[in-house]
Amino acid sequence: MRLAYSKAVALALAEAMEEDSSVFCLGEDVGYGGAYGATQGLRDRFGAARVRDTPISESAIVGFSVGAAMSGMRPVAEIMHMDFIAIAMDQVVNQAAKMRYMFGGKAKVPITIRCGVGGYLNAAAQHSQSLESWFTHIPGLKVMSASTPADIRQVLRDAILDDNPVLVLEPLSLYETAGDIPETYTRRSIGYSDVKRQGEDITIVTWGNTLPEVMAAAEILAKRSIDCEVIDLLSLSPWDQKTVLDSVWRTNRAMVVHQAHKTSGFGAEIAATINERAFDELSGPVTRVCALDTPIPFAPEMERYVLPTTSRIVTEVSKLF
Repeated sequence: MRLAYSKAVALALAEAMEEDSSVFCLGEDVGYGGAYGATQGLRDRFGAARVRDTPISESAIVGFSVGAAMSGMRPVAEIMHMDFIAIAMDQVVNQAAKMRYMFGGKAKVPITIRCGVGGYLNAAAQHSQSLESWFTHIPGLKVMSASTPADIRQVLRDAILDDNPVLVLEPLSLYETAGDIPETYTRRSIGYSDVKRQGEDITIVTWGNTLPEVMAAAEILAKRSIDCEVIDLLSLSPWDQKTVLDSVWRTNRAMVVHQAHKTSGFGAEIAATINERAFDELSGPVTRVCALDTPIPFAPEMERYVLPTTSRIVTEVSKLF
């Protein structure tokens, strides 16, 4: 079947809620379909008790979820824009991430936190950030991302079944993109990636909003006889080191592309790992194409200047050959 990204989110939630009565959704306006339509129709199907509208309080949303998860439920909390998760940092970092450890493994905290990631939307500085590196730094949290309808269905289902807190990054600029989705779901262990394009000349690692930009750049570069292998990290913590390293050992070149700011972005972790484990195989430095270190502007032409674009990726890859 073919669905838009936002509809694939709703499908994944409906499937999980149908299979397990302990799964429920909560967040601001989720009962009305959510600000971007990702929970459309769920309250009519499952009732207000399992699709819960909340006050505008991210700390309350996550705090409530921690208690519910420790009591045997599997909450799926929506943070409308990832920027707003700053208000819930204590609940995410000091409570959800630490509880299983603090109780010696006797307590489970199966929370899924869906984060709408901005950028490429002209939504300005307070609604456009990609803050994954804040959370990949924290033991006890898992972090996932998906750029296609099929992948978000897979990622969400896997996250909901996991007994640990999982943050799922959903690129809001891709919500209306459509794609084919398998008829059935098969569970996978978190920590996987997907090779979106096979190539021999350079490995490009990306995730989230920047995947379409990378894929477009790879098509342009192919016409210039540069064959790019594109790896989409569907899991950032833990991340699929084997697939990335196997690719780099073969292509001998590597680039990381992501929406988040360059300084201390998660791409630095990937670049460091490649340097540590594949240095002798590299024909040149591992490079990064990321957002500039400035707040994301509102004006479309300025936002495109700050964020990674197809043309910037093409330019930076070309410099390596």
